[in-house]
Amino acid sequence: MASVLGEEESRFFPLRSGKDVVELFRRQLERTAPDLTMLSIVTGIIENTLTRGVEVAGVTASPGSVEELSNFPVIPIEAVELLYKKFRTILATVEGKSTGRASRREYATREVIKRVSDVIWNSLIRSSYKDRAHLQSLYSYLAHNKLDCFGVAFAVVAGCQMLGYSDVHLAISEDHAWVVFGRTQDETIEVTWHGKGFEDKRGQPVSAGVESQSWLYLCGHPVVCTRHMEVVALVLAINPSLSITSACLEVTELQQQLLWLLYDMGHMEKYPMGLGSLGELEEMCQTDKRPASEELYEESVRSARTHYKNYHVYPYTYQGGYYYRKNLYKNAFASWANAGDVIRMYIYSRDDEEIYKELLDIANEQIPLVMKTESSGHSAHSILRDPQCFANLLRFYDGICQWEEGSLTPILHIGWAKPLVNTISKFDYDIRSQVTINCASDDDDVQSSLSIVNRKEATKHHTYEESVEEKRRRDGMNNNIVIHGKEDKSAGDGVKGCKENGSEDVAKLPPTLEALTAACGEKILNPDFLLQGGGQPFTETQQTPPEGGQKSVSEAKIEETKAPKEEAKQEKDESKSDKEEAKQEAEVKPSSDPAKGDGPKFEPKDDEEELRPKRPVITLYSHKMKGLKDLLLAEKLNTHAISLQVTAQSQVGGKKVRSGVLSSGGQGGSNFLHSVSLGGSSCDSDLGGSSRPKRSRRE
Repeated sequence: MASVLGEEESRFFPLRSGKDVVELFRRQLERTAPDLTMLSIVTGIIENTLTRGVEVAGVTASPGSVEELSNFPVIPIEAVELLYKKFRTILATVEGKSTGRASRREYATREVIKRVSDVIWNSLIRSSYKDRAHLQSLYSYLAHNKLDCFGVAFAVVAGCQMLGYSDVHLAISEDHAWVVFGRTQDETIEVTWHGKGFEDKRGQPVSAGVESQSWLYLCGHPVVCTRHMEVVALVLAINPSLSITSACLEVTELQQQLLWLLYDMGHMEKYPMGLGSLGELEEMCQTDKRPASEELYEESVRSARTHYKNYHVYPYTYQGGYYYRKNLYKNAFASWANAGDVIRMYIYSRDDEEIYKELLDIANEQIPLVMKTESSGHSAHSILRDPQCFANLLRFYDGICQWEEGSLTPILHIGWAKPLVNTISKFDYDIRSQVTINCASDDDDVQSSLSIVNRKEATKHHTYEESVEEKRRRDGMNNNIVIHGKEDKSAGDGVKGCKENGSEDVAKLPPTLEALTAACGEKILNPDFLLQGGGQPFTETQQTPPEGGQKSVSEAKIEETKAPKEEAKQEKDESKSDKEEAKQEAEVKPSSDPAKGDGPKFEPKDDEEELRPKRPVITLYSHKMKGLKDLLLAEKLNTHAISLQVTAQSQVGGKKVRSGVLSSGGQGGSNFLHSVSLGGSSCDSDLGGSSRPKRSRRE
C-alpha cells in the first residue's frame, strides 16, 4: 500500500536522530513547495515528546533534566501518517468532498479561507492559550485540539496548501500573524485572534489595524512569507522549554541545526526575527565555523533596514540585550535608542502589550541596573562620563514619549518617571551640558500629521510611498534605512554605523564656529601667568592642522594682541601681498592641462578627521521631551518638575473623538493646535485629555 506521504518522503522514516530530521527538511526545501503539514507534524511530535512526555503511536519519553533526555525519540512513519490523514479528513468538509493529494488550483477567495479558518477554529477547545508553550504545531491541533495565535494562522495556510491553493501565505509581524492571498498577494484576512474577545475579526481584512498605526501590524511592513519562509516560521515556533528556567537540549540543538540549514539556503535573509533568534541560540552554544552571534544581530538589523524600511523594533532589542549581557553598555544604549526611534513611528494601543513590556523592562530594569553598576567604583570608561550615552538615553525616551502621542491610552506613569529621573541624575552637569539638544519645530509636526493621513489613504490600496519631506524627517530621527540596490557601507561597522552609536550626525558648522565649538572645553588661560604673573597669558596650542590649516582659538586670541603692531607692517607689504594673493588663486584653480599642474594643489580639509571629539547633537520630537530641554541642561536638576512633565496627561493627544485631517495623527498633543490651520477639529472639548484620570498600570 502506497504511503500517504509519498514514496520519496517515506524513505526518510523512521527518524532516529536530529540528523535524519535535518535531511528530511533539506529534501523538502529543495522542492518548489515544501509540505508544511508533514514538517509541522514531525517537529510537533519531537517537541512534545521530549518536553512534555506525551505518547504518540508508541513514541514516548518522560520530561526531566537535560541529562535524562539523552536519547532522541524514534519517529515511525505511521505516527506521522495517522495525523496527516486526520487533517486531510477535517479539510474535506470545507468543500464537501475528499481532497486527495493537493493539486494546483485557481487563486483562493476570502470565502474559502474563511471556511478553512472556521473548520479549524470550531474544533478547538474553548480556552485562550495565548501565552502557553507547545501549542503552535499541527501536532498540538490534531492530537489535543489546542492552538495558540500563531498556530491557528499557520494551520490555515497549511490547510489551504493541502487544498491546492498556492497563493495563500503567512504574514507575520513581531507579535501577530494573518494571511495574504490573491494574484498579487495584496489581499489580507484575519484568521485568528489577539487577546480575548476578538473572534469577530476573523474573515476581515487587516487594513483597520494597519491604519491605526499600531505596532501589532507594523504599519504594513510585516514579513510576508514564501513557502520556504513559512518553514522558517514553523522552525522558529519550536519551543524547547521544559519550565521557565530550563530547556531541552535535544530540541534546542535540532532547532539550531534547522535554522542554519535555512540560513545556508538563503531563506532567512528577509526574516529579521529569525536572524535574531539564531543569534540567541548561538550566544548560548556557539557552532564551529559559523558567524558569531554579534554578526547575526547586526545582520538582523540590516535586514530590517533593507527590506522593511526600519519598521521592526525587535532587531534592536535583540542587539541591545546582547550588548547588555556582555557589559558593553555604551553599545547597548545605542541599540536601545535605535529601538526608540522605531517605536516613535507608531501610535500606542492596548494591542501593543508585548512591546510595551519589552520597553518597560529596558527602562525600569536594565538601564537602572547599568547605572547602579557604572556608578560604583572608578571605571575609566564609565558611560556616566560619556555625553554620547546621555544623548542616546534621551533619544530612547523621546521615542517612547512620541509613541504615546495620539494614543487613547497614556503610557508614561510614575513607574516610568522615577527610574528616568534617577538615571538622569547620575550624569553630572558637565556631561549633560556637552549634549546639544535641538527641538523639532511645529512646522515639522504639521507636515508629519499630513503625511500620516496620506499614509493612511495609500495603505488601503497598498500604494504607499514616502514623500521626500517625510523621508527627510524620519531620516533625521534615525538614519538607519538601506535602499535596495545600494551597499550598506555601515553594515560591517555594527553599532558604529548607526550614527556613531545611535545619535544623529553632528551638525556641520562653518570652520570658524567649528573651531570655537571644539575649543569650548580647552584650557586657554595659562594658570602660571594668572597665579604668579610669569609666562604667556595663553597656553600654547597643541592642535595645529598640517599645511597651514585652520588655527585654533588660542592662536587666534594671541594674534589679536599682535594685531596693532602688524597693521603697519601689512600696509608696507601691501604690494607684496597682492602678488601672493594672485599666486594662491593660481594654486586653487584646477589646471585644465595636467602637464601644467607643477605646483602643489589645494585640497579642502572639511572631511579631515577631527582631532577633538565632536559634541553629540540630538533632535527631540515629542512634546514631553521638548518641554524637558531646559530642565535637562540645568546645572541643578529639578527632579520633581521632570517627573511632573513626564507623567503629564495634557501632553497625550488621546482624544476620544478624532476626526478631520488629523484623525490618525501621530503628534499627540499638538494636533488640536494644528487643527485650527488645517481645517478645524471636533475635539476641542477634549483638549489635552486632561479630564481623563491617570491610568494606574502596574507591571
